[in-house]
Amino acid sequence: MRLGEELKRLARHSAIYGLGGLVSRILATVLLPLYTHYLPTEAYGHVEIVTATTAVLAIVLQMGISTAFFRFYFDVTEAADKLTVVRTSFWFTMSTSTLGLVLGLAFAGPVSHVLGLGHEINLVRAGAVGLWAQTNYNQLTALFRVEQRSVQYAIASVVNVIVTVAAMVLFVAVFHWGAVGLVVGNFTGTLTVYAALLAYRREQLGLEFDRSLFRQMQHFGMPLVPSALALWAISFIDREFIVWFKGAGSVGVYSVAIKIASIITFVMVAFRTAWPAFAYSIEDDRDARRTYSFVLTYLLAAVSWVSLALGALAPWWVRLLTSRPGYLRAEKGVGLLAFAFALYAGYTVLAIGSGRARRTQLNWVVTGAGAAVNVGLNFWLVPAYGMVGAAVATLAAYATLFVGMTWYAQSVYPVPYQWRRVVTVLGAAAALNVAARAPHLSLAPSFVLVLAYPLALAALGFYLPAERARLRRLVPSLR
Repeated sequence: MRLGEELKRLARHSAIYGLGGLVSRILATVLLPLYTHYLPTEAYGHVEIVTATTAVLAIVLQMGISTAFFRFYFDVTEAADKLTVVRTSFWFTMSTSTLGLVLGLAFAGPVSHVLGLGHEINLVRAGAVGLWAQTNYNQLTALFRVEQRSVQYAIASVVNVIVTVAAMVLFVAVFHWGAVGLVVGNFTGTLTVYAALLAYRREQLGLEFDRSLFRQMQHFGMPLVPSALALWAISFIDREFIVWFKGAGSVGVYSVAIKIASIITFVMVAFRTAWPAFAYSIEDDRDARRTYSFVLTYLLAAVSWVSLALGALAPWWVRLLTSRPGYLRAEKGVGLLAFAFALYAGYTVLAIGSGRARRTQLNWVVTGAGAAVNVGLNFWLVPAYGMVGAAVATLAAYATLFVGMTWYAQSVYPVPYQWRRVVTVLGAAAALNVAARAPHLSLAPSFVLVLAYPLALAALGFYLPAERARLRRLVPSLR
């Protein structure tokens, strides 16, 4: 298949997959004033801590099977063999998540104290139910992804979002359940859609568990568990540093900065949903390498522009989306976090090389190095600089991931990435962001700098002749 057709296929599925994620992120951003109105900074910080904890437990309970599922599904061609992969993955996930639910309900009290939540036992119990729901929901919706049925996936996602938002508004604004209401509302939609998917998939989910296949999947997926834990540490452990050094209130402020910077996931959620199935579905290695090269360049160009828009306009994003003055300090972390997430976007493309080569055993070395950088810098920077120090640590950690995975993936599955163009898109966006925020420009000139990004790329010689010709066809004024 030609490169252009492959990229169009990825873009089409990403756009459809992204519909649910887009609706979710937009509503989460729009509802941010509601959360910050009804929840003080400390309560919002507690929600973030529970969210971070359930994320790491999901990694441990799945034991790499969720990642192995994509690789092994495309390794077989017969429908019966694919069904065995589906059933083995489903029943393993169901068993481990149920174990996590039981333990979470039974030991909610001690867990609450360990996490620094005080006597918020119900918050821990709600998190345990949410963990069970989300883990099993992700396994079922993964079927749509390997089948590349992006429309059905998007429908499930949108229904989930609608029910979730309605439940969160009801529990937080009407019933005044506080932090517990936010967590309960968050898994209500997931449970609802999961029940519907169980009925829809009932013929595929028979009682079958292939132990030999499971051992093979574990051999592939288990090395990714410490890697996933390291990624979790980079993503969430900074909240723990802030809560211990600066208090839960600062975690709430930092969480607002993360939420705003996470607008970049409008692009990332869509891409990451489509990417594994797309990347493994390309059978010819020569086509795969060429496609991966262009995907990295174009993805980083897109997320760098979004990062620039978030960083350069951070003060106005924060004022627009928060109602309490105490949250205004969040603007200091938005730009740093946005560019950190941009580097992570590049890492997700690079990491597919080790998966395609089935050489995942050393992924943990790369992610472990990133986590070590993150923890070390948090120890050093958070006590003195608070949330800004945490944001700097996150950016440094993701930069370490990007560089480290470049080295490792290229050693096991070389790809001719376009490094000059990659450096150009990242460097131009970072420079324009500094130009806007260092002198504290007002809104209008900051907005102009954001719009100037494509022109800056042209001045730096980023566009290939074919891309320039395509742009001239799209924009008559450029002819």
